[in-house]
This record gives sequence, structure tokens and C-alpha cells, in this order.
Amino acid sequence: MTFKTNLYLATVAGALALSTSTIAQTAPAAPAAPAAPAAAPNPTVGGAVMDATKPIATNAAAAPNLTTLVAAVQAAGLATTLAGPGPFTVFAPTNDAFSRLAPGTVDTLLKPEYKATLAKVLTYHVVPGTLTLTDIQAKVTAGGGKAVLTTVEGEPLTIELIGGGVQLTDVNGNKSYIETPDVAQSNGVVHVVNGVLSPKLG
Repeated sequence: MTFKTNLYLATVAGALALSTSTIAQTAPAAPAAPAAPAAAPNPTVGGAVMDATKPIATNAAAAPNLTTLVAAVQAAGLATTLAGPGPFTVFAPTNDAFSRLAPGTVDTLLKPEYKATLAKVLTYHVVPGTLTLTDIQAKVTAGGGKAVLTTVEGEPLTIELIGGGVQLTDVNGNKSYIETPDVAQSNGVVHVVNGVLSPKLG
């Protein structure tokens, strides 16, 4: 009896071990963690790729539709500033935006004797810090439909949401709209706009 009992117990133990092994091998694997959503690609500007690891001055120089702005930044002596650490939010007017100014305006502003005036105009397009489109929309919502940003130049810009777009109004009542938002830079963000804004001059 003892031999049979031991044989029976050994058989049962073997069966249990095999069953456990089978369960361990066939148990479903834990579900994999969901993959993080891929970061949205940086928008192109004028068809040119914008490198988010490079500063505003470098990316602007690569955009074929921002050549007038780049020339103005260089003439005003602001290229080094826009290549610095920032961060800055820049509302960047396109070549078309500059072309809609009164004839001769750009040529005049690019003259050395108008360097200080040009610098005022350009720094009026810059706000300290990094404001994404979402940040801007949140400020407008918090302000009951309107937000006021203080520019590096010192005067305010008024922002509203019009027809799903973002409208900027300068202190003279001129309006501009964001065409390409959230172009990430290593030292801030650029929003490409379709109009040139102006502070009080003279």
C-alpha cells in the first residue's frame, strides 16, 4: 500500500506541476501601455521647414515669405536679440503684409536714419514669454472676449477671436490676423500674421 500510495502522490504532484506550467505559459500577456501620441509636426512657413531646435532669427531667415521681415530685423539691429535665449512670442508679418503698406514705407524704414523707428515697429510685434495659440485663446476667454498683451515695445496689442480666427488690433486701430500659428522655436514661438502692426509713432 505504501508503494502504491507514494506512486499515486507522485503522479498527482507531476500532474499539478504540468498544469501550473501550462497555465504560466498560456496566460494572456498584460496589455501593453498605449503609445504616447506623436508630437504634432512643426508648421512650415512659406514652404520651408522650421526647426524647433533653432532660434527665431535662424528659422525666419529660412522662410521665403519672411524676407522683408528678416531684412528689417537686420537693419534695426535686432537679429542678435531674436537669436538669444528669450523666450519671445513673435507675430511675424509676411512679405505680402509689408507690401500692403503705403508705397515707399518699407524703403524709408530700412534707411539708417530710421533705425530707431524701425526698432519700435518690430518690437511692437514681440511679446515676452511663450504664448501658444491655446494660451492666447485662453486669455481671450478669460477676458470675456478680448485680451490685451503688452509688447516689448511697451504699448498694448488687443486680441479677439473673430470667426474662429485670431485678430490683433494695434493702438492705431489697424488689424492683422494669424495665418500660421504655433511655429515652435528654441527661444519661443512665432505666429505668422497677414498685417503689419504699428505703435504710436512721432
